[in-house]
Amino acid sequence: MTDYPVDHALREQTVTIMRELAEAAGLRAGKVLVVGTSTSEITGRRIGTGGVLETAQQVLNGIAEVQAEFGFDTAYQCCEHLNRALVVERKLLERLGLTEVAAVPVPKAGGSMASAAYRSFDDPCLAESISAHAGIDIGETMIGMHLRRVAVPFRPSIRYIGKARVTAALTRPKLIGGERAVYRMEQEIDRAACD
Repeated sequence: MTDYPVDHALREQTVTIMRELAEAAGLRAGKVLVVGTSTSEITGRRIGTGGVLETAQQVLNGIAEVQAEFGFDTAYQCCEHLNRALVVERKLLERLGLTEVAAVPVPKAGGSMASAAYRSFDDPCLAESISAHAGIDIGETMIGMHLRRVAVPFRPSIRYIGKARVTAALTRPKLIGGERAVYRMEQEIDRAACD
């Protein structure tokens, strides 16, 4: 048992942030969210110094609630001791053709959140990397390496889960072309009306 109290508000904070991000990013079936979490930071400690499985479970439950509502897939980033590999369901690994790596995350090597996710998944495995459509970083764990190339910062209405600062991002396709390029059908119609 840990000396930290389990804060049930963590789940509610997570649900609020995740629902806002899912709506803004258009997360749905076929889309992937990458999650990086420091449970040490959530409980007010420096990252990597006091992970708490119970805290991880509260956040995991909040993410799972929104995931069930929107249908997106998740990838949970491990800590640097496992080279920031990702806990994913095997079906996602196979669908995306990701490179599998071998380890079982535990709180001291992988992190409490990755450990909790691994134990909650139906058929968990680790992927070396991923290119996610959106991401949430709870406690400044550095998820950028697992986002698609054009990341757009997202500012949720709640900026903390527990005592950990939350940053989030959605991604968009690269805009190509020059001054003649059109990026939405409405622009094409407006341009034709002007000609």
